[in-house]
Order: sequence, then C-alpha cells, then structure tokens
Amino acid sequence: MSEQQPGRFERGTDGPKVIMAGVDGSDSSLRAAAYAAGLTRRQNALLALVYVQPVITTGAAMGAPMAGTTEEIAQDLVAEIRTSAVGAPPAGGWGRVKDLWRMRWEFHTFRGDAYAGLVQAAEELTADAVVVGASESAGHRFVGSVAVRLVKAGRRPVTVVP
Repeated sequence: MSEQQPGRFERGTDGPKVIMAGVDGSDSSLRAAAYAAGLTRRQNALLALVYVQPVITTGAAMGAPMAGTTEEIAQDLVAEIRTSAVGAPPAGGWGRVKDLWRMRWEFHTFRGDAYAGLVQAAEELTADAVVVGASESAGHRFVGSVAVRLVKAGRRPVTVVP
C-alpha cells in the first residue's frame, strides 16, 4: 500500500470523511445542500457547506447601492441552514427519528470567483466529494457553469443536483 501524497484525493477508504456542498441561496444550491446532508448522514461524514462571496465590483466599491452585502447573504444562509437542520418534528413525534438527523456540519465562506473559491475550499477542507446545484442561468449553456467546470477539472467526484 502506497503512502498518500499531500493534497491528493484519498482512495481506498471506507467512505468519504468530508462532503462539501456549495451554497449561494439559490433553490438548486439549497437542494444540493439537502442532498449532501443525506449523503453525509448516511456516511457519518462531515458536511462542509461553502459560500463563495463574490468579489465586489468597481461600482459597488465606489458607493453604488447594493441589494445586500455578501456578509448579510452569508449570515442569512447560515440562519436558513440552522433552521433546516433543526426542522419541525415529524408527524409521529421525534422518538428515535431525532437521532437520525443529527450530523456534523460546518459553514465556511471564501472570497472570489465561485469556481476558484469552491476549488480552494475543496483543497483546504480535503473534501472527498463535492455537491453543487445546477446553474439556473440560461447564459451558462453557452459560457459554462461552475458545476460543469468542476466536473471537467476532475479533481474530485462532483454531483450536480438539478
């Protein structure tokens, strides 16, 4: 058995240790987070939720009004995720079901381009798998989405959730 090289994807283990999901508040990213949470729970892994804060544009830096700061978006995402993680009790009450939904998770923010930020996050967090939502932008059919770029990079297994 050969030693693992630093920064390389680990193969031949009993399962993933870290499953990373990219979130940005879109419906598809929240579905990706939910899918990743299910994988994480079943694999007894760590769920790393990652939000990449976009670089502030020149107009915004010069004082142009913005709908919301990226820090506010990150805070809103954490609040929404915490609410979803706690959730409402099932129809029959919590019983043993409550223990099934417990999982380890972390929320991380990175700055920059979404693709580069997710790649950096996967490297730093040593993610075994990445889960992202499919792009909801029609323009990505021509330019290419973050999900497609992650798949083409081929550094880690990537699941794209519609």
